[in-house]
Amino acid sequence: MEPEGQRLPRTARIRRGGEIRAVLRRGVRARTPTLDVYILRVPSRPQPRVGWVVPKLGNGSVARNRLKRRLREIARTRVLGALRARAVGVDLLVRVRTSAYRATYHQLEEELMSVVDGKW
Repeated sequence: MEPEGQRLPRTARIRRGGEIRAVLRRGVRARTPTLDVYILRVPSRPQPRVGWVVPKLGNGSVARNRLKRRLREIARTRVLGALRARAVGVDLLVRVRTSAYRATYHQLEEELMSVVDGKW
């Protein structure tokens, strides 16, 4: 069992289908070669939240779960800190594209951080 400080807090995750659909519908989309990133400002929420949509896209459960673990770790270690530094309530949703299954951890991290650090 992981220490509590090493986990992505439940309050920092977008988990419900309705919340995911709202971000997909109303959020601003940024595309990278492997990811579609949707950002929705939520001024009433003081803390940022992240979520991901990882469809199978012809891949097995092992590859899909590996990709989800990578995105979760990037969110925990880099994305949430960068969003908190902006002091803006934001929902950030990552939707995986087919090429993400072939991307390395560092490629995913670079692309996601380029969107987070960009002007939105």
